[in-house]
Amino acid sequence: MKLSPRDSLGYIARPDPSRPGILLFGADAMRVADRRIQIIANLIGPEGEGEMRLNRIQGADVRKDGALLFDAVKEQGFFPGQRCVFVEDATDTCAKPIDAALNGWRPGDAVLVVTAGQLTAKSALRKVFESHPQAYALGIYNDPPGRDEIEGIVRESGLAIPDRDAMDGLVALAQTLEPGDFRQTVQKLSLYKYNDTSPLTAADITACAPASTEAAIDDVLDIVAEGQQQKLGPVMRRLEAQGTKPTELMIFALRHFKTLHAVSSAPGGVSAGIGALRPPVFGPRRSKLERQAGRWRVQKLEMAIGLLVDTDLQLRSAGQTAPDMAVVERTLLRLTMLGNTR
Repeated sequence: MKLSPRDSLGYIARPDPSRPGILLFGADAMRVADRRIQIIANLIGPEGEGEMRLNRIQGADVRKDGALLFDAVKEQGFFPGQRCVFVEDATDTCAKPIDAALNGWRPGDAVLVVTAGQLTAKSALRKVFESHPQAYALGIYNDPPGRDEIEGIVRESGLAIPDRDAMDGLVALAQTLEPGDFRQTVQKLSLYKYNDTSPLTAADITACAPASTEAAIDDVLDIVAEGQQQKLGPVMRRLEAQGTKPTELMIFALRHFKTLHAVSSAPGGVSAGIGALRPPVFGPRRSKLERQAGRWRVQKLEMAIGLLVDTDLQLRSAGQTAPDMAVVERTLLRLTMLGNTR
């Protein structure tokens, strides 16, 4: 049967050993692996692999020897406790032996955890699990984790559930990171707050969030929006050395100035405009947006957006002869000067 994303949180946290197995499939192998790791760890416990209660089988081996999987599910281990058989990289060619293992499953046998790539609705492997009255099929999609799942990750790390502002920061961070990277960041937060009984804050999250090219681009955009002309050149050299593409820089710049325009022209004022942003903006980033929106009039922001659009079209033009990064830097310099004029 199909397992919905909402119900999957409960199963992942407490896998039911009375169910014969689960299929995890999706286009993002890292997300599928993240769910698989959690299920197996919660099913057999921290000592399960060391006590040889986990049997790993490649999908190619199942295809070659159909009896291999059935025997692995039925075999008895040396140590007491729940056993698990993990089939990795299964395809539709594994459907028949997996179907036989599920239909022959009895209480006390090893639970079957199968992972696969993207599978269509007509997939034979999906049909085996979706048509079985006790087994589960769970599609893993590229949606960021929801608030309930984030709270579960926070609890697992030993942190207390933070207040609303800090939780909004974690939600925003989860939308920009891969699931494994987000989980590692929360673990880093747990170490950062070791023996610190004060509540988790947005500043703590900012301190532990991984650095990225996007963060470096944000530095450039802050310099431009705040009119710090003398700082622009060195940061642009750093971005160029990191291999940042001029078109990528233009996309982020246009997005930033459109955000400032939306905030500045909001009916309820700057604070209401920032509060309406999704994903939510928190901590130091919120303060920067408030400061920047306060120094740019709506008319100037519209001029800035027009200049950025023209530059983007120039970069994509076949007749462009000047170095792209030089064109971008000139535009950003003009914006810096525009923001400083009255």
